[in-house]
Amino acid sequence: MKIDRVELVRVALPLVSPFRTSFGIETTRDALLVRVLTAEAEGWGECVAMTEPVYSSEYVDGCIDVIRRFFLPVLSAHDDLRASGVAPALAHLHGHRMAKAALEMAVLDAELRAAGRSFATELGGVRDRVACGVSVGIMDTIPELLDAVDGYLAEGYVRIKLKIEPGWDLAPVRAVRERYGDDLMLQVDANTAYTRADTALLGRLDEFGLLLIEQPLDEEDLHGHALLAAAVTTPICLDESVTSARSARDAIEMGACSVVNIKPGRVGGYLEAKEIHDVCVELEVPVWCGGMVETGLGRAANVALASLPGFTLPGDTSSSSRFFAQDITAPLSVDQDGHMTVPTGPGLGVDVLPDVLEDLLVSREWVG
Repeated sequence: MKIDRVELVRVALPLVSPFRTSFGIETTRDALLVRVLTAEAEGWGECVAMTEPVYSSEYVDGCIDVIRRFFLPVLSAHDDLRASGVAPALAHLHGHRMAKAALEMAVLDAELRAAGRSFATELGGVRDRVACGVSVGIMDTIPELLDAVDGYLAEGYVRIKLKIEPGWDLAPVRAVRERYGDDLMLQVDANTAYTRADTALLGRLDEFGLLLIEQPLDEEDLHGHALLAAAVTTPICLDESVTSARSARDAIEMGACSVVNIKPGRVGGYLEAKEIHDVCVELEVPVWCGGMVETGLGRAANVALASLPGFTLPGDTSSSSRFFAQDITAPLSVDQDGHMTVPTGPGLGVDVLPDVLEDLLVSREWVG
């Protein structure tokens, strides 16, 4: 395909309630969408970068700049561009995986819409429904946390993930485990909030029978994660540390993790995400699909990814209503037994609602 024009669309989606993690509080999702027009079809991508560089080095304004100034001139020069060619074409431009992922996603959506194929089919999905978990942010009080968990379990979610940080870890985990018993699939996510000095504290989480501890240490401290993994019985899962199939293999082989959270935006796109999945299947390491408070566009693509065979743990593929009163696509919902249907339509299988997009619009510009 030949890219004719690209539109950068920025929207602000108010959250139904503040979402607090160890690196801050979100009240509005500041989302960058990428719309690619070709002669055959249009495609949409979503950039998962946040407003500020707190989860990663990328941030929305920076992604807009690098797409506009560097990435689009390269891609627009190709007369026959496929999604599989986006990463190689941009490889000489270092970093900026979230921005690259948004472009690849948009090109892949257009390519698949033109061919009449779905994301799930293209990636190799084998399920028509995927099990869904929900990520519960840090709360002010334990009763408030338990009320939130009550609500999510009533909605059918099969797995609960608790965000933790120093001072909010053992007590909330103990409270949830005592309230709901050992049968609840429960895991925690630290978002790099701890250090090697906290090994003994993190070891105390072993008593709660957790599925995993996600990214407890700094993303660059693979050796520290390997030491921690040897000191505790709860499986260590890496998130921020895994940026490619190569880094996933290295982390697994050095013993830094025994579970991997795959976030397509973090690793440069859905095609690299599939490569990470394939490495983990080869090494017999379970994977699951993480979330970045995506709109319905990214949510639909994540559900398609989670339909691949190696995704044996429930992901953060929650309903649109978990975060947004109004999504920019038709809402994606979890059914009462905690599963979400994989979209089967061409491309992403969901469409942007133009009127809603206008209501939530912050800015839009055509490039190229």
